[in-house]
Amino acid sequence: MPTLSNEPHHQRHVAESFGADADRYDRTRPSYPNALVERLATPGPDVLDVGCGTGIAARQFRAAGCRVLGVEPDARMAGLARRTGIETEVAKIEDWDPAGRTFDTVIAGQAWHWVDPVAGAAKAAQALRPGGRLAVFWNAFLLPSGLGEAFAAVYRRVLPDSPIFHRPLPAADAYSMLCDKASDGMRQTKAFGAPEEWRFDWERHYTRDEWLEQVPTFGLHSQIPPDEQQEVLSGIGAAIDAAGGDFTMRYTTMVATASRNS
Repeated sequence: MPTLSNEPHHQRHVAESFGADADRYDRTRPSYPNALVERLATPGPDVLDVGCGTGIAARQFRAAGCRVLGVEPDARMAGLARRTGIETEVAKIEDWDPAGRTFDTVIAGQAWHWVDPVAGAAKAAQALRPGGRLAVFWNAFLLPSGLGEAFAAVYRRVLPDSPIFHRPLPAADAYSMLCDKASDGMRQTKAFGAPEEWRFDWERHYTRDEWLEQVPTFGLHSQIPPDEQQEVLSGIGAAIDAAGGDFTMRYTTMVATASRNS
């Protein structure tokens, strides 16, 4: 989950914290809907995955028949992606050198908010073939009625002096701000046609333990002292138990996308 601040790409200490437990991140973070992958994989087989992390999206595009190159600033995350067969170069996309290579599609899953939206779009345009597509996307989730407030109450109680998740976790409309910022970056480069926003709705069932294993991978959780983090997990676990021990998460994958001018 991104931290929805004004300029999250300046928060490198958060952006580079996910690799501390790359195996957990890879094991627990959700993938992306097949409909999205199929829509983006059709224009061509060469894909650049920006902020590829451990390769969650990259493996989906590889399974769809694409050749995928990942660019990832965290060497620990990149190392795991390589172990799963994804060729990955360690760099921030703003500093990365395409070295004359070009791609049909540039993607970024759950990562573009850590990228300068203008510099990142300009580098994507440099790496794209004419008519190629830049598509950046996020999994926004909506908890069942009651659970969102119950989780927020845990954070307010355990971390009263921190703004982290004091309100229920954001739904898809909050992620629209990230899409808007990404689209603005594409426009400012003047290298792309009019940006579009796509949405894909889907669901995933979670047991109590499955959700609790994922929670420490959310942005800013690495900054919570261990004792307080354990208290947060205990409180969230109790809330899920009170709701029956499991739940179905409603996801909306939000996409900001545009084609490079010919």
